[in-house]
Formats: sequence, structure tokens, C-alpha cells
Amino acid sequence: MKNIWLDGIMGLVVGDALGMPVQFVDRNELKKNPVDKMVGYGTYHMPPGTWSDDSSMALATLASIKEKGNIDYTDIMERFERWLLNGEYTPFGKAFDVGQTCLMAITKYAKEKNYHTCGRTGERANGNGALMRIMPVCLYAYEKVKAGNWTVDEALERVHQVSALTHNHLRSKMACGIYFFMICNVLDGNGSLTERLQKGIDDAVEYYHRDLTNYLELSRYTRLFQLEEFAEFEEDEISSSGYVVDSLEAAVWSLITTNSLEAALLCAVNLGDDADTVGAIAGGLAGLYYGYENVPEEWKEAIVKGEEIEKECSIFF
Repeated sequence: MKNIWLDGIMGLVVGDALGMPVQFVDRNELKKNPVDKMVGYGTYHMPPGTWSDDSSMALATLASIKEKGNIDYTDIMERFERWLLNGEYTPFGKAFDVGQTCLMAITKYAKEKNYHTCGRTGERANGNGALMRIMPVCLYAYEKVKAGNWTVDEALERVHQVSALTHNHLRSKMACGIYFFMICNVLDGNGSLTERLQKGIDDAVEYYHRDLTNYLELSRYTRLFQLEEFAEFEEDEISSSGYVVDSLEAAVWSLITTNSLEAALLCAVNLGDDADTVGAIAGGLAGLYYGYENVPEEWKEAIVKGEEIEKECSIFF
């Protein structure tokens, strides 16, 4: 049996670590010296295999789910606070590369201790800081739905609310919901990766179309609706910025234009700009489809605290 927690979480961490050294590097600069292995001492001058806030927040969420046996919003925010202030869930005991929306939400929570009101709601609160960390919630929700314990509505309620802890705008919550549907179909679907992702997007569109109030925000994601057409887009038509729509598009494009986990992750991080997060988003889905066993051994060996993370994932299995 496959350990989906190991596949998904470690895929995310590997993608994050692969892209972190070239975060904010221009794509054209990367073409001169593209990432082709696990490197270090780039943007944040960290050793190879160092992961960033994407993995830290995902691992904090994973630990909460493991210890609470549920999605406990207050506990997740408490762990985010300890990550930010105390350096828990980090490679070397100190938080770094903290997005502004996450920073503001966690700081507000630390003062008010109210998870209902800490997430930012404005249109500018649509960075990728919720999508990058949502994998553990999606996997837990997938298992609950599959076991018949939750309805899809109940699953999406949790996915949306965990997004809302920091990114409380419908566009960000919808990105996390689309990701959830893609995860479900990567795990349970048939056919190629593109076909499974397409079915996930189809399911997401059908789900969100049930409510007219979703239509405007769903329209932000229309380039993803037909993946065969989207795969024909040229690289210069793909943005890898920190905007949540761009990040999701870049991750999916990297997956549907390649044929292996290694190629998908290298494609994602060599798009540059927010390379670690695009790598993490793509890495989670690539890990679920191709399996952690297909991550190059030298990449696995480089991951800081890799054995500890693998052990945490194995507990779920």
C-alpha cells in the first residue's frame, strides 16, 4: 500500500527545498544556470536541502492533525505562532521567508487569540501562503470523505477555513478547494496525470458552480479549465509570481508538460520568481502521482531533517 502522507508531504518539502535557493531569481537569469540538482547558498544563503515557510507551515498543520486527531483551527494557529516566534517546525530553529499576509494574520492572532478574525479578507490577501500549506488538510479531508465520515461539503468547509486562518478571501479559499479536488482525483482517478488533474478541476468547477456567488472568483481560474489547451501555452505565458492564481497555474503547467517527478519539479523551480512555493505546490501533487520512491536519492538525502519528516508521515500510514 502507498503511504499518501509520505508521498504528498515529502513531495511538497522536496519541491520547496529545490526552489528555495533560487527564489526571486529572474527566469532569464536561471536559463544561464538552471537548477538541475539540490543546491544551496542562494537567496537565503542556506545549505542544500533547506526548506522554507511553505514546509514549516505544512508541518505545523500536520503535527496539529496528528496530535488532535481532527482539524483544530485554534491549535493550528498556536503552532503557526510558535513557528514564527520560537522557530518551531523549521530546519535550523528560526523562521525565515515569512509572507506578509501570513505575518500579519499570525501577529494579529498572537494579540487577539481569535482564529475567526485573524485572516486577511481584502483582495490583496491573495498570495499563495494558504495554498502552499494546505496539503495535510486535503489529505485528511480526502481520507475522511473516502471513509464516509465527512461529506464533500464538510471537507471543503474545513479546507476553506484553514485557508481563512491567514488568507480569508474567496479566491484563495477556492484555490485550496481546487487543489483538494485535484488531490482526490490524483489518488483515486484513472489515466494520465493530466487526465486526473482535469477530472479534479472539472469536479471543482461543478462544485463551485452550485453557488452563483462563486462565479466571479471562479472565472479567475478559467485557463485551467481545459488542460490539453493549457499545456500548449508557451513558457512566457506562465507567471510564477506569488499571486495564488499564478502559482497554481505554474504548478499545474509544470506537471502537465513533463513526464516524471524529477522533470516536473525542475520545470517548476526553473520558472523562477516564487520558485520554492511553485515547487512545493507542484511537488505535493507530483509526489502523490509518481510516489516518493521516485524522488532522486540525492535529493532525499539532502533534505534537512528528512528522516524526522518521513517518520512523522509514517505515523499516519
